[in-house]
Amino acid sequence: EMANREEAEIQISELDLLSSMFPYEEEFAVTDQLAVAELKHYVESQSAGVLTSKVQFVLNVKAEVPDASTVEFSMCCALPFKYPSVLPEITVRSSLLSRSQQIHLNSDLKSYLLQNCSGEPCMLSARQWVKDHAVAYIDRELSSSSVTTSDAMQADDIIFTRLWIYSHHIYNKQKRKNIIDWAKELSLSGFCMPGKPGVVCVEGLQNSCEEFWSRIRRLTWKRILIRHREDISLKGTACDEIQKLRKFSTLEEKCFDAHGSRGNHMDLGQLYHFLEEKGCADIFQMYFGVEGH
Repeated sequence: EMANREEAEIQISELDLLSSMFPYEEEFAVTDQLAVAELKHYVESQSAGVLTSKVQFVLNVKAEVPDASTVEFSMCCALPFKYPSVLPEITVRSSLLSRSQQIHLNSDLKSYLLQNCSGEPCMLSARQWVKDHAVAYIDRELSSSSVTTSDAMQADDIIFTRLWIYSHHIYNKQKRKNIIDWAKELSLSGFCMPGKPGVVCVEGLQNSCEEFWSRIRRLTWKRILIRHREDISLKGTACDEIQKLRKFSTLEEKCFDAHGSRGNHMDLGQLYHFLEEKGCADIFQMYFGVEGH
């Protein structure tokens, strides 16, 4: 896959920054020097080339626990060819984390990066998040639900995801068409409320939802973010299970009595009743910070 030269340059400058900030191998170590050499050659030689391996490295983070001792977490990182347009692949590990705690931590780190770092170099932000938050996952009680989640997340399982996306506004006809077309292409259901603010909900297989979000956020927006995310782990690949979890049958555009000078402000009371009918009323408060009625 041909990587964009600009993205390759960003990757190199971020690696340089990391090696200058963390000069010791026990803090930062590139695990595949060949990939770095290939990346540098790709940027320096103007000829068209193809990158064959992703840059991989380990960042070790020491975090303090309440009794003043320190715990070490290792972040195993790989940069996709299109990074930073797509998120880095990061797995945080520690000998003190159980499997379910590790899954929970990595899932929360990914959500944080999705919401805060999309399209930007984010290794330092990720490292800081691990330094600030990772310790809290160690002493988390293994509730029955987290045990189930860890057992359920074997490789052959599938995850059903629902993303609640918030935008400052959605007016553009092409964007509105993209939202509908991409959802259909990726077999996602949900709804899109254009106007100001703009609300999009998509649900379906996790990788389809993430592909949808990756495409949407590349468009030009004044502001767009994932306000809330739901992930449900399913045993095996039961299609009927997925259908049961859906709250929406297809993805359609919903307009609720638009008003305002451009006919662009939706009636949020009607949005609340629509969400209530679908069993999602609690989302309203997450979007607008007020109880619906």
